[in-house]
Amino acid sequence: MLVSFLTGVLAMEGVPNPNHYDKSIVLDVKPLRSLKPVFPNGNQGPPFVGVPPFGPSSTGYSPFFPFGSQPPTQDTPDLNQTQYTPPPSFVPPLQSYRSPTTTASNGPSSSTGAKRGRPKGSGNAKKKDKTVPQEPTLDVQVVKRFSGVFDSGISAAEREDGNVDLVSTVLMRFDAVRRRLSQVEYAKAATAKAAGSLMSNGVRTNMKKRVGTVPGIEVGDIFFSRIEMCLVGLHMQTMAGIDYITSKAAGADEEPLATSIVSAGRYDGEAQDPESLIYSGQGGNADKNKQASDQKLERGNLALERSLRKGNGVRVIRGEEDPASKTGKIYIYDGLYTISESWVEKGKSGCNTFKYRLVRVPGQPPAFGFWKAVHKWKEGLMTPRRGLILPDITSGVESKPVSLVNDFDDEKGPSYFTYISTLKHSEAFRITQQNTATGCSCRGSCAPGDLNCSCIRMNGGDLPYLNGVMLVSRRPMVYECGSTCPCNAGCKNKVIQTGLKFRMEVFKTANRGWGLRSWDPIRAGSFICEYAGEVKDQETLRMDQEEDEYVFDTSRVYNSFKWNYEPALVDEDPSDELSEEFNLPAPLLISAKSFGNVARFMNHSCSPNVLWQPVISEGNGEPVVHIAFFAIRHIPPMAELTYDYGVSLTSESRDGSLLHGKRQCNCGSGRE
Repeated sequence: MLVSFLTGVLAMEGVPNPNHYDKSIVLDVKPLRSLKPVFPNGNQGPPFVGVPPFGPSSTGYSPFFPFGSQPPTQDTPDLNQTQYTPPPSFVPPLQSYRSPTTTASNGPSSSTGAKRGRPKGSGNAKKKDKTVPQEPTLDVQVVKRFSGVFDSGISAAEREDGNVDLVSTVLMRFDAVRRRLSQVEYAKAATAKAAGSLMSNGVRTNMKKRVGTVPGIEVGDIFFSRIEMCLVGLHMQTMAGIDYITSKAAGADEEPLATSIVSAGRYDGEAQDPESLIYSGQGGNADKNKQASDQKLERGNLALERSLRKGNGVRVIRGEEDPASKTGKIYIYDGLYTISESWVEKGKSGCNTFKYRLVRVPGQPPAFGFWKAVHKWKEGLMTPRRGLILPDITSGVESKPVSLVNDFDDEKGPSYFTYISTLKHSEAFRITQQNTATGCSCRGSCAPGDLNCSCIRMNGGDLPYLNGVMLVSRRPMVYECGSTCPCNAGCKNKVIQTGLKFRMEVFKTANRGWGLRSWDPIRAGSFICEYAGEVKDQETLRMDQEEDEYVFDTSRVYNSFKWNYEPALVDEDPSDELSEEFNLPAPLLISAKSFGNVARFMNHSCSPNVLWQPVISEGNGEPVVHIAFFAIRHIPPMAELTYDYGVSLTSESRDGSLLHGKRQCNCGSGRE
């Protein structure tokens, strides 16, 4: 009806601009007022055509959220998103839709516990099923395991409404499972499999749809897949760009209100403005089966129109290209926007397209604006940088420059030190260990599962890293290839030796001296840097200390936390779970007072975003322990990098030094 009406408008005399129409005329048409979202039932439309993110479903599978869709309607996909997918109350496990000979659970178990989930009983015992092929092994195991009982550690109330800690925990658990699945050669489907596992086991939060802010999610938070946003309730559609709820006013039919939109990053002109956004409505794109058509005022488009009239805030997520991936995207939560106007205009296809202008609500911290500013810094488009003291404090030691910036006060820089990129030993240093063999015999690059490789054997048969940059799991010790290994420089078991992966900046903080942050987004598990400095024994350090604030001491007591994947979520035997307790051959003390790198500027936090992991690699014919830092969770650009300094074994501080007791904490996290 909208198409025929607009055709009539075109035929009218005196229309000055055929490419623009008075929206008030369209909205005054009575039938348009009564439009509301129409969701086809299972008997409508043609049969299901597979639409998972990784291609059509295999034989024996049925569509299901979040990787399925409703049957195709008369609308073609819109300009910003694909077909609409309604959220379900429960998501079946990814592999529960196979052949009738296998069984799957009906849904996640209810739990009121507060601890991380662990399976109950013997539901995880691995038993061979002769009726199901053994390859791929993980698929078979997932089908069998979900018949057991799993304690997610998340109560029913917490699934409805989350908080900062719960959101962080859910995302950490998801990415831990994704990394493990990627490690065991399921890289292409790791995200989908991890999502199916967590959702079917109730590991999610903020399932209650709402208008406005979402508990536990802060402006500027970043996500590396849409499913992450779905797991924590920011945007419940894994494919569609417009999410909405229906509300019922007094004496009126239910009408939709927009809750969030995902802008895919295909903007023109003004849409790059960090304070406003031009968003195209859904529908109208041509596909392989039909011509392009006019967009209709229904579903997401109708929800945006109703939100314009009501004036409610809409969450906006901006999609940007992932600089570390050729095909990946990063999604930035840019806060609440209001819709200021809408109109209809001709698209490139010649058909009518709805357009919406959204304006950012004032007073919110910058998010997408930081991305645009950093891009200008990298491209040299914003000069001079405010507060820039030195463009590179490493003087070329690192492959990437590290800026020194102070836009807080007049201090010109930290105390003098010599920049080095690794450890400096003041005397002969030997680590006593049972296995003194050094170097592997691999040619090219070490391969996972190759037990002929001594480095792979020491790492339990796996490469400890994903894609040569990301730590899969914490473990007592990581063994890297060293200088005597014949494998090439691109070996994926050489990570900490390759230097900084991100563009860093040392900056002046308000109350913690100098700090460290990254211009680039950092994905959970990514290597950040090692702690470089002089290796010293405790007695020498005590004599030379003189208020040395740059000491890393492995003997200190650190807050424990769970970071590794849960074996039950990838159908592994819980008895094979990797220990997260470190096993160092001897305590290690590193002073970065006189010699050090960017790690010396990382401040303490009781809620850190960086963890440390001991790594052994061979140097000068001897195995040497290094301290490497990795991201605990996703870290947005310009967020300060922090780790837990720990507390010494001495119960009380004698002189305030790092070697005794606990120093005063200024992290501001609210935790002690």
